Amino acid sequence: MKIAIYPGSFDPVTNGHKDIIDRGSRLFDKLIVAVLENPRKVPLFTTEERLEMLKAVAHSYSNVDVDAFCGLLITYAKLKNAQIIIKGLRAMSDFEFEFQMALVNRKLDPRLETMFMMTNNRYAFLSSSIVKEIAFYGGDICELVPSEVYNQVLRKIRDVNSGNV
Repeated sequence: MKIAIYPGSFDPVTNGHKDIIDRGSRLFDKLIVAVLENPRKVPLFTTEERLEMLKAVAHSYSNVDVDAFCGLLITYAKLKNAQIIIKGLRAMSDFEFEFQMALVNRKLDPRLETMFMMTNNRYAFLSSSIVKEIAFYGGDICELVPSEVYNQVLRKIRDVNSGNV
């Protein structure tokens, strides 16, 4: 069984993420979408909220699991018996960082492959940071995030802007 992990912060999940989930689910027997809990970053959404959003987006895929992890990706991959890491790329700047990470992961675990997937050109400009920035200033994000999470993202931004978080 070919198991792949698609790791990320997903803060929040975007249509670009959904595109990679959709395409990855067709390539592998099992795809694990894994939220990285990074203690050095302060996300807008809690881990639980990010898991909830991803589960809403992935509910229609029978071979997609949603999970969270903290620590080294290679340790998590071993725990899940995964052979492949999927990384979505938007631009050359993404590639430079992800290429370095792939080399480090290969050094730490030579059996683990990294597969780079170019984003759909409709989402090449899109990042979670851009979505948050647009939403914070009242811009329309309906074409940037999956419909399953649109209201949750707006509610969180509204709560932050009103000081309720």
